Amino acid sequence: MSQDSQHGKWTISSSDDDDEGLPPSGTTTSRRPAESHHSSRRSASPGPVPAPAEVKPEPAKPQVSSLAVGSEARQSAAMNQINPGKYETSPSLAGKRRKSASDESGWALSDSDEDDRDVKKKSVSDLPKRAPPSPEAKKVKVVNERPPSPHGRLYYIDEPDDFFETCAPRLNDTYRFYLNKVTGLDRKYNSGALHIRDILSPLFGTLKESVQFNYCFDIAWMVQQYPPEFRDRPVLIVHGDKREAKARLVQQAQPFPHVRFCQAKLDIAFGTHHTKMMLLWYEEGFRVVILTSNLIRADWYQKSQGMWMSPLFPRLPKGSSASAGESPTFFKRDLLDYLASYRAQELEEWIQQIKEHDLSETRVYLVGSSPGRYVGPDMERWGHLRMRKLLYEHTDPVPDEERWPVIGQFSSIGSMGLDKTKWLAAEFQRTLTTLGRSSLRSDAPVHLLYPSVEDVRTSLEGYPAGGSLPYSIQTAQKQLWLHSYFHRWKANTTGRSHAMPHIKTYMRASPDFTQLAWFLVTSANLSKAAWGALEKNNTQVMVRSYELGVLYVPSAFNMKTFPVDKNPFPVSSSSSGFPVPFDLPPTCYSAQDQPWIWNIPYNQAPDTHGNIWVPS
Repeated sequence: MSQDSQHGKWTISSSDDDDEGLPPSGTTTSRRPAESHHSSRRSASPGPVPAPAEVKPEPAKPQVSSLAVGSEARQSAAMNQINPGKYETSPSLAGKRRKSASDESGWALSDSDEDDRDVKKKSVSDLPKRAPPSPEAKKVKVVNERPPSPHGRLYYIDEPDDFFETCAPRLNDTYRFYLNKVTGLDRKYNSGALHIRDILSPLFGTLKESVQFNYCFDIAWMVQQYPPEFRDRPVLIVHGDKREAKARLVQQAQPFPHVRFCQAKLDIAFGTHHTKMMLLWYEEGFRVVILTSNLIRADWYQKSQGMWMSPLFPRLPKGSSASAGESPTFFKRDLLDYLASYRAQELEEWIQQIKEHDLSETRVYLVGSSPGRYVGPDMERWGHLRMRKLLYEHTDPVPDEERWPVIGQFSSIGSMGLDKTKWLAAEFQRTLTTLGRSSLRSDAPVHLLYPSVEDVRTSLEGYPAGGSLPYSIQTAQKQLWLHSYFHRWKANTTGRSHAMPHIKTYMRASPDFTQLAWFLVTSANLSKAAWGALEKNNTQVMVRSYELGVLYVPSAFNMKTFPVDKNPFPVSSSSSGFPVPFDLPPTCYSAQDQPWIWNIPYNQAPDTHGNIWVPS
């Protein structure tokens, strides 16, 4: 059937999908390899199509991907057997994040938190066979070759010689919140920003061992980001892949014997391991990095990402008590609790290492999600109820707080019900509007920042940036009420507005947008799977996915509120303003603006690379 609305005419399946926005069954996707080495399950997938006479397409290659492989949240492409790299590529109607053969094609999809369903799968043995290359050949290929670009041969922009740091970078260490470097921007807009290669460099310590928690991995690319002197140091990969996807992940690591794996337990259907964290153990101490980027090249190329990087935590003196090294925010206790929730033997050594270090300098609170159904006091351990508890205990009421808007910014949207009272304006808004121990639950404005079609079209990546914004027609057509909350993604004052967001942030701002009551950077998108949802007459909360973020509250910094730094570039180490990663005040959608929906065509105007967007 078709549906007319303020967002255009949508042709959708007549199938009645479930409440979590899943696609109708019975369809598969066939992709052109020049667009993506990806096979998608059960649905049509969009891709960039060159507009006539604008950009020459890549040479056609034989069809490889009319297969349905794996569940939506843990899918890897058939081409993974041919190319050891793994990237996120074209979506399905369900709006799930894909993982596939190489990230460098520019098809980096946002991590979707919607429920997914296991379907009939092709086994790895059904995929095309090729003799595995030698470890040396694989490493050379990663360094010297790139997969075909969906934009044409001239798409890739190499990082300039001075892109990576060669001496200690100038950072604002007040908040330890940093943005990522974006290729193609003026140098000043990368001032104080970090690339993964910078984070892992000897500038921050002599690395002995590390753990990488994430959703999507290109292991060969990841290994190359470590400096040569650390490239053979042990790395533990914490992931949520199962079955064929897990087998392909392990296959990626065959050339790298120093890489080991820890599989996160996902006991509730449709959950994902979405946490993005690095644990870095140095000769000099220990460090934690909590971030929003996957371990694939495209996420560190031309997208907006954020991270919190801890100080270097020193080792405690021998014989210290079990409570030593705790911070005023109880970060050490909560990090250990989060790691223990994995129930994984592989993490026991790291739990012990953390116990032996001094984390007392930490001034942020940990906000995690761990899959499960929780009752009683445990309801406040994870998800948005954990956030509510922290805001209740560690923030203070403000005058006229009903005028202080909540601002949420994310790259993926789940299904929230037929009207706002089902979840968003009920339990979730109650959490985000909590300020101190006041009984007032204000009906404050809620602004949701999500890129419009025009934002995507004019971005650095063009339409394929929309692959990181998996809002599907199947979900969107059931919640048109949500679109009245939408505001444009704009970051003009920082010079970064054309890098589409994969960062996820939530905050409470003053009516004039000069002060913040709190700020959160997290892996959690706007979904019940990520944040949890109340059940059984509010006596139980159910969380599907692993997520992790850090909450900034002014009291931990001896402040009443955070001043907003509206001009954070170039970075000043003395600034006391919080570097909000987008323009304030938010700009509401106009009557002509449409939210980006990734599985309907956009063929009226070419993007910045001369392409149009047509589902295949």
